[in-house]
Amino acid sequence: MHQRFSRFPLVTSLALAMTLATAATSAEETEKTTSEAGFAECLTGIEQKAVAAGVSQNTATTVLADIEHVERVIELDQSQPEFTTTFADYLNRRVNEARISQGRELLEEHRNLLNRVTRETGVPAAYLLSFWGLETNFGSYFGKMSVPDSLATLACDPRRSTYFTGELISALKIIDEGAITVDQMEGSWAGAMGHVQFMPSVFLKHAVDADNDGKRDLWNSLDDALMSAGKFLQSMGWDSEYRWGREVLLPDGFDYALADGRKLPLGEWRELGVTDAFGNALAREDISAALVVPAGHKGPAFLRYKNFNVIMGWNRSEFYAIAVGHLADRIAGAGELRNPPPTDTPNLSRNKIQELQETLGQKGFKTGKADGILGPTTRAAIRDYQQRRDLIADGYPDTELFAALGINIETAASNDG
Repeated sequence: MHQRFSRFPLVTSLALAMTLATAATSAEETEKTTSEAGFAECLTGIEQKAVAAGVSQNTATTVLADIEHVERVIELDQSQPEFTTTFADYLNRRVNEARISQGRELLEEHRNLLNRVTRETGVPAAYLLSFWGLETNFGSYFGKMSVPDSLATLACDPRRSTYFTGELISALKIIDEGAITVDQMEGSWAGAMGHVQFMPSVFLKHAVDADNDGKRDLWNSLDDALMSAGKFLQSMGWDSEYRWGREVLLPDGFDYALADGRKLPLGEWRELGVTDAFGNALAREDISAALVVPAGHKGPAFLRYKNFNVIMGWNRSEFYAIAVGHLADRIAGAGELRNPPPTDTPNLSRNKIQELQETLGQKGFKTGKADGILGPTTRAAIRDYQQRRDLIADGYPDTELFAALGINIETAASNDG
């Protein structure tokens, strides 16, 4: 039996392998060089825009000359979580006993400063502490990424170039005014900065020098940070006469279709049998409120007032707004939710939500783009389908809904959070 050899001598095979490897390396280097050239060209354009917007030539040139492209920023920006977060998981991670206890201690420690901010802005102390606690765990972590590097990386990415170019120019203006040096300007991967995680454009519009040391410093001056937070909330219409909202109890047989974002006078909610969390009748005050059931009919219900929308001006997440309000209540001395969210609700994969959207669409219910995101359009479609099938129309994707649609969620659910 004879051994079969390749038609190419060994030396030829090695040469071919080396040639292919060299070609691949050369292609990678060429691509890298092209990418670097494109990034440099982008920064040149931003420098011109920054100077035209009022940034000094020296600051624009000096800062942008040392900018580095951070691939990790692009990875974080493009990444999407595999599983959605349940309301129970979101709330319990953020409003916990350790944070509540620390918030109450800081309420006493910084009483004079907090009272001053409340007098000038109308925002109560507990809310200021709640934002501070949720944004940076009361100043314990600001983020360690270079804000100019992060913003430049995002500005030179085509998906949201206009927005992040504006934020980078705002960051250059902050450096230009002497609020902080470029080396000290650290924050999140998306460019949020300081105790209360302001984006640069928000800093420029709303940051103040509350301690009168000649600069607006949201990193090292708590006076500046909390007063700036108060001013920002005030600018968005914070109403000092009312709270964020409240937990409520709903009567048996309640029509959950009313939890579709509509606003009704408090008196109408009262007539519908809605009570406060202790079963007491709601006041007959002349204010409007909308009902929110973030975990469906098995979880807590809330009436949201005007200040809820102000909180969402800070962060567009409904979960975030509830967490801010509830943490503020707890810091101020309130107890736990009377009806806590169920903790056995599975985390649904984005693929499973996309399948839900596609299935509803096939049945004639408009969910918008099947993107795996449980937004208001998808919730409205779920509510419509639930009403059609005589299910509880809370707009929540529970196991009953998936069963009715014939979608198996066993293999796609996770409770690991």
